[in-house]
Amino acid sequence: MATEKCFAKGSSAPGPVPKDRLRLYSMRFCPFAQRTRLVLNAKGIKYDTINIHLKEKPDWFLEKNPLGLVPALETPAGEIIYESPITCEYLDEAYPEKKLLPSSPFGKAQQRMMLEHFSKTIPYFYKIPTARRNGEDVSGQEAELKEKFAKLNQHLEKKKTKFFEGDTVTMIDYMIWPFFERIEVLELKHCLDHTPELKKWTERMLEDPAVKNTMFSGETYKAFYQSVAEGKPDYDLGL
Repeated sequence: MATEKCFAKGSSAPGPVPKDRLRLYSMRFCPFAQRTRLVLNAKGIKYDTINIHLKEKPDWFLEKNPLGLVPALETPAGEIIYESPITCEYLDEAYPEKKLLPSSPFGKAQQRMMLEHFSKTIPYFYKIPTARRNGEDVSGQEAELKEKFAKLNQHLEKKKTKFFEGDTVTMIDYMIWPFFERIEVLELKHCLDHTPELKKWTERMLEDPAVKNTMFSGETYKAFYQSVAEGKPDYDLGL
């Protein structure tokens, strides 16, 4: 599409998806949607993006995805796929060039189990900054987050690999990365102080071409999260 600006309630529905590409329904600053953008970029898949106003969702979007969440994919055949891990697995199967998931059933299961563990960590990226803004003591929550980071660090130490499942980036790295990309602006970087392997992983991920293509600067994230804290998310920030 010609615009990155978000589509809100009352906007006209976009036309059919062109035959040679996919359509991604996204929000520029959403870490879950970034997972899908990372995979699309890593695999070199052609796609258009429609950004959605998540506070004022268009009715036509809710018809496509009743949950009203991003990311969602739409194919030229009008098929809709949503939920970030599901969209990413779909892309890896539908576009088998440059596979990001292991070929063995056990290898795939290992990545899914690791993602399930990491999903228990994600709430800390939201609740600690919120509690801190409210003037609450976050030391207990930060200690819990440090424990979770220590387990990720142990995994890397045990594997002796550059990334979570080998010496090249795989699906699990892209599933975890978006939250670490925001770690500095969320004022949680100090939680990495005693996890040297995890810290090295974040440095290596910053060199990944798909990461470079999908990331925003710390200043941009800071401005966006400030708008969220004020109750008026600026989804079109900088456009």
